[in-house]
Amino acid sequence: MRVLIAPDKYAGTLSAAQAAAAIAEGWRRTAPRDDLSLAPMADGGPGFLELLHEVLDGDLHEVEVRGPHGEPVTAQVLVEGETAYVESAQAAGLHLTGGKGAEQASSYGVGQLLLAARDAGASTVVVGLGGSGTSDGGAGLLAALGATADRPLDAGVAGLEGVTEVTLPEPLGLEIVIASDVDNPLTGLFGAIKVYGEQKGLAEETMPRWDGVLQDLAAATSRKTATEKGAGAAGGIGFALLLLGATRRPGFDVVADLLGLPELAARTDLVITGEGSFDPQSAAGKVPAGVARLAEQALRPCIVLAGKVSMSGREMRTLGIDAAYSLVDIVGEEQAIGQAYDSLARVAARVARTWSVDHRE
Repeated sequence: MRVLIAPDKYAGTLSAAQAAAAIAEGWRRTAPRDDLSLAPMADGGPGFLELLHEVLDGDLHEVEVRGPHGEPVTAQVLVEGETAYVESAQAAGLHLTGGKGAEQASSYGVGQLLLAARDAGASTVVVGLGGSGTSDGGAGLLAALGATADRPLDAGVAGLEGVTEVTLPEPLGLEIVIASDVDNPLTGLFGAIKVYGEQKGLAEETMPRWDGVLQDLAAATSRKTATEKGAGAAGGIGFALLLLGATRRPGFDVVADLLGLPELAARTDLVITGEGSFDPQSAAGKVPAGVARLAEQALRPCIVLAGKVSMSGREMRTLGIDAAYSLVDIVGEEQAIGQAYDSLARVAARVARTWSVDHRE
C-alpha cells in the first residue's frame, strides 16, 4: 500500500518534518511493507522558510532586522535564482512578543526583509504570512521602505491613532507574491483586529478602537485594497503588500507546487495529514484542508492525525476528510503535549490497523 504523509507542524511541540517522521515510524510498526512518502507541509506561517530550504537548492542569507518592539533579531532570506523567499514571522512573529505590547508591535522588520531580498539580487520575493504578533496594518513595513505619514508608522497600531495622511514609498523594483493562509479583509467583523487581535494580546474592549485606527489607515491609503482577500493577513501586513502591488496565492499552494504534491497524491492509495489543532479554522486555507482537496481531486481517501480534534463529522466530510484522530482523546493531554513525538507515533500505529491493507492481510 502506498501512503502519502503530509502534515503541518504541531504548534509548540513538533515541526512538520518531525511530525511526518513520527507518523511514519508508528505506521511502520503496524504495516512495515507499506510504501511511505513523506512530504512535510507549511502554509506561509512559521516553518515556511525552514521547509522551503529543505526542498529548494537555494542560498540562505542571514540578516539582522528590527523585531516587533525594536530589538534586533536575526532573520533569513532564501534565494533561488531570481526568486527570494522570506517569512514574516521571523521578523514580526508572535513568539517574539510573547503576547505582550501588542498595541506597539511593529512590522518594520518585514520591510527590511524585502530590502534584503532586493539587495540579494532577487527580482521576485515570496512573502510567507502567518503567526505574526503585530496588528499595525503593515504600517511598519511601509515605513521601512520609505513611507511617511502625519503619525509614526513604526510604533504599532497605537502609534497610528489619528493618522490622516500617508505617502507610500517609491516602487521597490520587486514582484511581490503573498503566500497567505487567510483571506480576511483588513477591518470589520472579519478583519485583522476582530479575528486575530485577542491571540496577539489585544484586550477585547479595545478592539473597536484599534479597528477604527486601521480604518483610518485605509482611508489615508486605499479603502478598496483594505477589502481585498488577504488584506488582514498577519495583522494587516497583507494590506501593506497589496498596496505595493503584490499578488496573492494561498501559502499551501505555493509549497504544494514546489513539492509536487498533486502528483504525489495521484500516485498513492491513502493520504495522511495533520496539525496541532484540527478545528473549524482549519477549513480556511490551512494545510489539512489543502491536502484533503488534493486527495479528493486524486480520488484518494484522506485522514487526519491531530493533537486535538474539534470538528464535526459533517464538517470533515465537507472538506473531503474521511476520518480524524485526536492524540488528546487517545493518549491524554499530558502525554500528547509532553511526549508529542512518541504519542503521534503510537496513534499512527493504532490507525494503521484500520487503514493499512498490509495489516489486514
